[in-house]
Amino acid sequence: MVSLKDEGIEVEAPEDGQTYEENAIKKALFYHKLSGLPALADDGGLEIDYLEGAPGIKSRYWLGYKATDEELIQMVLKKLAGLPTEKRGAKLKIVLAFVLSPKEIFTSAAELSGFVVEKPYKLIPGYPYRSILYLPHIQKVYSELSFEEEVKIGHRKQALKRLYPLLKKLASS
Repeated sequence: MVSLKDEGIEVEAPEDGQTYEENAIKKALFYHKLSGLPALADDGGLEIDYLEGAPGIKSRYWLGYKATDEELIQMVLKKLAGLPTEKRGAKLKIVLAFVLSPKEIFTSAAELSGFVVEKPYKLIPGYPYRSILYLPHIQKVYSELSFEEEVKIGHRKQALKRLYPLLKKLASS
């Protein structure tokens, strides 16, 4: 495996799709074309029940521009201010796309559900919503997870695990 940095690729793929899957596929195809290699890309976001799934597909550009982590967190907290826990349900969703060729595209989706807390916990730069999503089944805010815990229960891990049989088969052929 190589990264975009390893390949000297610094350009960002377009994210103008209408779904996470469409964006993940567009990104994987874009980087496949640039590198000539199989490519794995993802797209995801936070969906808040009370906000009818917003910010969703626009999670990073929800405010009409690429907002800072702090601005995004503050907007969520402002929109949910005063709501009880049972109305603060939310989930982080992700779709992975793996492209072998433009005609060989595989996808996998996963999500991690919880609720939005009233105050952010530890901010992880680039992942603002992790600091406000409480995971009741482990009794922690997502950003509190150790590396080992995230590898075990994270939504990216879940989606990658679903692609694993394909990747294993390709590696052995």
